[in-house]
Amino acid sequence: MNLAKENGCQSVAFPLISSGIYGYPKDQALKVAVDTISTFLLENEMMVYIVIFDRKAYQISGKLFADIAAYIDDRYVEEHTDSRVEQRRRLKALSEESCFEAAPAPLLPEAICKSISSQSLEEALGQIDESFSEMLLRKIDESGMTDAQCYKKANIDRKLFSKIRSDKFYKPSKPTALAFAIALELPLVQMQEMLGKAGFTLSHSSKFDIIVEYLVERGNYNVYEINEALFAFDQSLIGA
Repeated sequence: MNLAKENGCQSVAFPLISSGIYGYPKDQALKVAVDTISTFLLENEMMVYIVIFDRKAYQISGKLFADIAAYIDDRYVEEHTDSRVEQRRRLKALSEESCFEAAPAPLLPEAICKSISSQSLEEALGQIDESFSEMLLRKIDESGMTDAQCYKKANIDRKLFSKIRSDKFYKPSKPTALAFAIALELPLVQMQEMLGKAGFTLSHSSKFDIIVEYLVERGNYNVYEINEALFAFDQSLIGA
């Protein structure tokens, strides 16, 4: 990578060196490669690719895979169960809850109209909330990181970060918004808030979201390790 830098290369690709016929353990080779490349990228601007022979070379441990699979089953299945038996069970549960909680009194139509008409559109727009870009820059300042440290930790390209910084109303993709929330090591509540600024949320109807939630709950904010878990479950990756 230093040679690539000296020769002005903007990108470089590496095979998973010595993990083929030379027999170096693929999991160890991958860790060495990812750790070394990520450390280099914290101080340098370059696009670096790791080329692997097959999926087995990029696989998380069996225990972690099983733990995440169980976590997904506990949450994802609930969101996707629509059998008649399950529907009846939910309806019964709702009816039982209603026995103990009085329903709020409905708002009168004239009260609704008065509430809406009390503000002009201009006044309503004047109360617009903090944008994603504004929240991101504020959180970077609060974290004590530099801009470069943050976008590199998020595995985000400098040009993309420049677009976000220069446009107050820039709307990032969900993986990009999530990458910054992870780089900032936000707890789940604040992570949801940041995603909300971009129009997204973490939901139990998405395996991608559940996997991220699982790792963040356990204090893992390493975007590369999170990507390894996402890759293992055939999900899209975070960052570049």
